[in-house]
Amino acid sequence: MLDIVATNSGVVLSVRTQPGSSRNRIIGEYGGRLKLAVTAAPEKGKANKAVIELLADALHLNESSIRIISGESSRDKKLMIEGLVPEDLNTLLKPQS
Repeated sequence: MLDIVATNSGVVLSVRTQPGSSRNRIIGEYGGRLKLAVTAAPEKGKANKAVIELLADALHLNESSIRIISGESSRDKKLMIEGLVPEDLNTLLKPQS
């Protein structure tokens, strides 16, 4: 189960990133965090930007609705996603069958 915390303005989501991957993708749940793979290298904020772009696309949000609130230089991050409730997040991230 994903570690999702509801706030007044949206949700806080814990993620685990895998920079330098062969393609951008959402891998799935990993120890309570959402595991994301991005092709960008972890330098000069490139991987962080790619993580935000990937999630914004998957959640049908503007990139400005997502920001990193902790872990900018770590593989483990916490993201603030504005305008969603936990139920919306779970529905949007559910694998398509």
